[in-house]
Order: sequence, then C-alpha cells, then structure tokens
Amino acid sequence: MPIRASRLGGGIGEEPLWLLARETFPTGQTLVHWLQTERPVAVAIYDAHLHCTRQNAAMRRLSGVLDEQQVGQGLSAALIGAGVKEWEARMHQVLETGETDEGFPLPGRTMFDPVHQWHFTASVSPLRGLANQVVAVCATVTDTVERRSAQERLALLNEASISIGRTLDVIRTAQELADLAVPRLADYVCVDLVDALLSGEEPPQGPATGAVLRRVANRSIHEGTPEAVVPVGDVDFYPANSAQAHCLATGHSALYRTPSDATWVLEDPLRMAKVEEYGFHSWMIVPVDARGTTLGVAMFLRSRHSASFDDEDLSLAEEVVARAAVCLDNARRFTRERAAALTLQRSLLPQRLPEQSAVQAAFRYLPGAPVLGVGGDWVDVIPLSGTRVALVVGDVVGHGLQASATMGRLRTAVRTLADVDLAPDELLTRLDDLVIRLASESETGAEGIAAGEIGATCLYAVYDPVSGRCCLARAGHPLPAVVRPDGTSALLELPAGPPLGIGGLPFESAEVKLPEGSILALYTDGLIESRQQDMGTGLDRLLRELSGVHASPDALCDQVVRALLPDHRTDDAALLLARVQQLDPHRVATWDVPADPEAVSSTRSHVVRQLRDWDCESVEFVTELVVSELVTNAIRYGNSPIQLRLIRDRSLICEVIDGSSTAPHLRRARAFDEGGRGLMLVAQLTQRWGTQQTPDGKVIWCEQALPA
Repeated sequence: MPIRASRLGGGIGEEPLWLLARETFPTGQTLVHWLQTERPVAVAIYDAHLHCTRQNAAMRRLSGVLDEQQVGQGLSAALIGAGVKEWEARMHQVLETGETDEGFPLPGRTMFDPVHQWHFTASVSPLRGLANQVVAVCATVTDTVERRSAQERLALLNEASISIGRTLDVIRTAQELADLAVPRLADYVCVDLVDALLSGEEPPQGPATGAVLRRVANRSIHEGTPEAVVPVGDVDFYPANSAQAHCLATGHSALYRTPSDATWVLEDPLRMAKVEEYGFHSWMIVPVDARGTTLGVAMFLRSRHSASFDDEDLSLAEEVVARAAVCLDNARRFTRERAAALTLQRSLLPQRLPEQSAVQAAFRYLPGAPVLGVGGDWVDVIPLSGTRVALVVGDVVGHGLQASATMGRLRTAVRTLADVDLAPDELLTRLDDLVIRLASESETGAEGIAAGEIGATCLYAVYDPVSGRCCLARAGHPLPAVVRPDGTSALLELPAGPPLGIGGLPFESAEVKLPEGSILALYTDGLIESRQQDMGTGLDRLLRELSGVHASPDALCDQVVRALLPDHRTDDAALLLARVQQLDPHRVATWDVPADPEAVSSTRSHVVRQLRDWDCESVEFVTELVVSELVTNAIRYGNSPIQLRLIRDRSLICEVIDGSSTAPHLRRARAFDEGGRGLMLVAQLTQRWGTQQTPDGKVIWCEQALPA
C-alpha cells in the first residue's frame, strides 16, 4: 500500500514531525497532483515554526519564488511589506487556537514584483496530527485585484453586448463603443472608419491598405474632449509608418506601453503636443474588423491611469471592438439597403412640382415605416395642354419595396396616359387594365407576392384655369375635399368607382366649377384612418383643419399632417393640396373660323394683331406659319365648327378645335408628295405639339417658347 510522507518540521520537544498520507485509491494521488499543479488558488503549507514545507504551482506563479528558495523559509521569502507581520501573527493564532482564520485582506508586494502593490485575500486553516494536535497550517491566497478585475472585464463585455448596437446608425454605434470604454478601460477613445461605411457602400474585402479615415466618435474623461486632434466628422490622414496604417494593412492590433515606442507620434508635432499636454503614456490600436472586412480602427489611450495597458487589456479591447464591429457592419448593411430604397423612392416620386399657372400646389408623403422610408402611396402634378393640369393621388396595396416598385409602374403609366390627354374616367379604365395585367403576370410565391395580390386606388383630376372647371374620377379612393374662398370646406360628391384591379365595372367622372382661390385636397386613407381613429372621425378632423384657413398650401400641409398623423403610424400617408387659379381673360384670344380656305388669310391677320397687343412680335413669323398649317388642315380634313384659340402663358399656346374626331399623324412626306409636310413643319418650329379628344371632336395644339 503506497504511503506518502511529508516533513512538517519540528514539533513538541523539537522532534521532527511528518505528514503521512495513505493512498488507498488512485484518486488520492490524483487529488494531490491536482492540488499541487492544477488548482488555480495559491496554497502553501507552513510548519509550527512558520517555515514553508510545500507550495503549489499557483503560489509559485503568484510569488515568483521557486520551491528550492521557498521551502524551509518563512513568509518573508515570498512577500515583503507591512502585511507580512500581520499574516504571521494570524498563523501563530491558528497554531495556538486551532481555529480557521478566513478571508482577511492582506496588502503587500511579492518578491517577483516588488514595485506593484498587491491586494490579497488570505485564509489560514489548521493541520492536525495523530493526537489531534495542530502541527501545521495551510494558507490559501487569492488575488483580490485580479479577481475584481476579471469581474469588471466580464461586466464590461456583458454591457458591450447590451449597450452597443442598439440602433442601426453607424455613427451612434461607434459613439456607444467609445462611451462604454471611457473611463473603465481608457481615458480617451476615438473611432475612425472608412468613408464607404458611412454611405453604406461595400468596403474593400480583406485588410484595408489606405490610411485616410473619417473620425466618427470621440470620448474623453475631460469634458468637451479637448485632447482630440480631429473633431467628429473630419478626415484624418495617417502616415505610412503609423500604427493606424499598419493596423489597417495587417488587420492586427498594436500595443504601445510607453510614448517612446510610438515613433509615429513623435514625428507628428500636433499629436505630440497633445501627448505632452495631457500626459498620454500608453496606446492600443485595434482594427474594426467584421466578416473579413476592415472597417476602420479604434484607439484607446491612457493618461490618468497610472498603469500602462497590458496584454489582458488588449484582449478585452479586441473583444469589445469585435462585438461593436459586427453591429457597425449591420448598420452599414442597413444604411446601404435604406439608401437603395430611398433612391428608388426618390426616382419614383416627384422631388419638386413642375412650374405651371393653373394651381399653387404642395404635397407631403410619409411612409408607414419611417426607418425604411418607402411605401406605395404617391402624388403627382402633371402639366397638360392648354395650361390645364392633372392632379393625381394613388395608394398601392402593401408596404415596402414591392409596393414602391408597383407604385412606380402605375405612376409612370398615369403620366403616359395623361400625355395622351385621356379623360379621367377613360384614363382609370386603361389603368385598371394595366393592374389586372400586372396581377396576372405575378407568379405565386415570387418575392412573397401571390398572384392577384396587386391592387391600388387612385383619384385623377384635371383642372382647366381658362374655364375654372375641374373634371374628376376615382377608383376606390376617398372623396376629395374642397375649401371655398369663404373658408367653408366640404367633400366633393363623385361617382364611386371600384379599386384598380377588379375589372368589369365602369368608371365615371364628374365636373365641378371651382371658384378662384379654392383649395382642392387629395389624400390617401392613411391620412384619415389609423388605429386611433376611424375614417369618419378622420374626415371630420381633416375638414376642421382645412376650414377657414388662408395659409399657403405648403404651410397648410404641415398643419394637417401635425394634426392628423400619429407619431407611430402603420400606414403610408400622402396629401396633395392645390389652390386653383384662373387665367386672366386678356391672355386668351378666341376666333371662330369659317370652313372656307379664304378665311385662313384673315385668321392670320387676327393672330398678328393679337401678338402685337401682347408684345410678342418676336414670334409673329413662326406663329403665322403654324396657324396657317393647322387652320388649313382643319378646314380641309375636319368638320365644323372650327375655332382658333391663342393662350399667352409661360409659353404661347395655339389651339385649333374642329368637330372631327379623326386625329392627324406625323409622317415623313416622299419627294413627289403634294401634302404631308404641315405637321412636320409644326413639329420642327414649336417646342411640342399634340392632340386632345373632346366629346364633340378634337383639339390640335402646339406650344412656342416666349422670350424672357
């Protein structure tokens, strides 16, 4: 049976005492081996004379004293300082009383590191002989500072996982990293990132090679961060030999424990001045790396902390930065996706309303998901021939990119159909056919959209400032509101039309006379209906906000949006306000033209006199040619009655109306053709031309630019 003997030193009567351990099971040897080599707590055994008889590996690492230097020696062979005598007194007391003394603080310095002040927690327990007498003591020591430091590091890492990346904002995430590290890890922290990260673009894969970074976060123990060389938002240039450039190129961290190690700082007068002023003595430069992509660098500096950064500090900084880097990359990806969505939305919605004389208009569009910034509602103002204007508001079923893409297709279709000068009810009929076709083309399951799920509502209105009349039609859309010049507001009664995409049901239009100065309000249901209010309540609130208001449409838009829309909305909302204006009658001239070719000459004379009255002599020649061609064509190919109208607006508009519905077509005449060159001439001499079908015939019109 194996027996292990350990000499404990002299006992009673100065006779040597031995500690005998009978190893009846293999586990006993394993336990002794673990105690001596594997146990993380420092353990040492002292005999009755307080001489060390044995110490484990943890005690050797703590004190830095080898076994041959420690065994047979007292406590002063391992520790120095005032705490040694107190510890020896406590060990004597345990030898005398046989009672364990647990958990008393023990300051001191080790022989391995006589400069650094340690704070230990020590416990002393008795070891008894065969007669139950105390023959030795067992001392266990734990480094309180190290344990507390480990707890603080774990707490810092835990807080990093909670406090960093709470938003999908690159700059705020970087600032959260800096705020967390100061003052717990460093006295000053700054974060520099590549510019591509801020715009959402894809940074170069692998370690970066550039040294031009943008400062996105600063944090200091001093208010206002006076030690920062570069303010947030500015670009910082790092030389090729700097730690930042090396860190970007290699993807590895750098640790500088003294200023003399950082030669790149010594070569920069501005940075060196800050180092001397605030006493920086230690640096850590850590790459911000996520998913194999280097996004920038984070720099940690100490000035008030007396201790320099060590390897454990660097490991902690790398762990914190690694967690922040993933959040920064997520924010970058979100920024890229949001930028793409906003670019799409801006390309589909009007950024500014076109110049025209018919209405004074303003609009607001607010997506149901403000973070993403896209949706399916849209508004539009489309100039038409004869100074008329089309006002459009629509709402596509759904939200997000899919609804926004469908909205773009419908808005483009509306503008194309409006350019053909279709009546509102006919335009909605054509638009309904398009939505049905789009729904039939969508594949089940593609992009999460099932066949038949594409639908929309729309309201289309055409206002004529010459007559002051407005023609409107709607497809499943809320009724428009009108504010009269006297301040009263009401909903316009229009025929109900089905939503777009239903098919098989007709659309009807209605025409109303709008007094000059009236405000026409077109909107989507997201403005008046929400979880907080039903549609009826929303309409009442809208009419109250519009009543009695004489503000500009732009100011009125803001007022209505503030009053009706909740802070947390779930649906897209669009609002278009248009104050109608009438054209001065003196800027419109109309002549009835007999169906006689000889009337062309007298008609030209009327036009010339009118142009001189308008001080438009510079366009007489072109206008005479255009009028001759259009009037001659109407007399030759059209039906009575024939009428000529000139409108002096931002441009000079010439309209010829006749009773035939047959529209002319532009063609290129062959060499020996006697006709076919009239419309070609009109097209070459004017800015644009077109035809408009009317219930009684057609209108052929053209526009010329007027001198400024």
